[in-house]
Amino acid sequence: MDLPTADPRAASTPPAAAAAAAAPATPWHWPLPPGREKAFTAAPSLHTAQPCRIETQTRLTLHGELLDFDPIKRRLQFRATGGADASLAFATLRRVTLTIAWQPRDSQRSRQRPPLAAQERDYRLQQVGQDHAAPLTGRCAGHLEAAEGMYLFCPLGDAGALLRVFVPRSAYTRSEFGPSAEEIAARHWIASPAQLLAALARPPAPGLPLAQSLLALGLATPALLDRVQQRLDGKAALGEALVQARLLSRTDLQTALAHTMGFPLVDLDRFPLDPLALAMVPREVAVAHRLMPLLRDGERLIVAVDRPGRVLKLRQTDPYARLPLAPVLALKSQILQALDRLPARLPAT
Repeated sequence: MDLPTADPRAASTPPAAAAAAAAPATPWHWPLPPGREKAFTAAPSLHTAQPCRIETQTRLTLHGELLDFDPIKRRLQFRATGGADASLAFATLRRVTLTIAWQPRDSQRSRQRPPLAAQERDYRLQQVGQDHAAPLTGRCAGHLEAAEGMYLFCPLGDAGALLRVFVPRSAYTRSEFGPSAEEIAARHWIASPAQLLAALARPPAPGLPLAQSLLALGLATPALLDRVQQRLDGKAALGEALVQARLLSRTDLQTALAHTMGFPLVDLDRFPLDPLALAMVPREVAVAHRLMPLLRDGERLIVAVDRPGRVLKLRQTDPYARLPLAPVLALKSQILQALDRLPARLPAT
């Protein structure tokens, strides 16, 4: 991307505006994983030496320390192990990997929305001038494309740690990302009123294994479940083991357990909301009970919750208990996002 040219009107810029323009810009930091900005602390400052591995366009692999990174000038400062400092242009690089694991905040490990493993996806970057060569491939739990190139956040182990990877824009011609476990699962979730009514009309079929429910909800991947189950050796329940390892929140475990009992699962990202249903429960009540009104079916109000016990609590503590409520399931993350999208005031029925 070309740098902006000077503005000929700058000579007439007021002194205050000129002073503001001359003020130092906010220091550049390595991007945070999209959607998980609160889960990770800011990356170390650019002038902090960080262990890294550099792959060049000539297929050399260099180990050392990243000393500085300038996305505007498209250059980085590198110190090879046992060698001198060097300035490398992005155009000479194929991939840069910071080899120290980036750990999430301790307070955020069990609150990741959605779970990190469920967001993993395959990536494929076709190299420039390498139509017949193997592309750059791997798995990431998030990515961000900028003018200077692609930032990838690659999972390391099961504790939520990430490796930061950068591929310069000059090193690839196109990028492809596969679906995440959550997106694959969501294809089978209920997305229309007709599907929802049909699901409620069917008798429940409890007894689904927890592992199968976790996969169906997109809360885990087969590889993650295999690794955890191999470590269990019959000593602990799968759900508790995932919660203790901070791979699953207790709320999502309760959602999965309810799913094993036959409660239908709704995809709130695709389900059309019914204004009549929304008007039956004030927004503050819906937020307080983490409950999303979905559909009015006769005198019955169908609501999405992350666990059926929320409807029981509403019946015990609120006058809206007089409504015949039919609970169905949705992920906590989707319920919170849907509630955030509601207007501050809903019309009363």
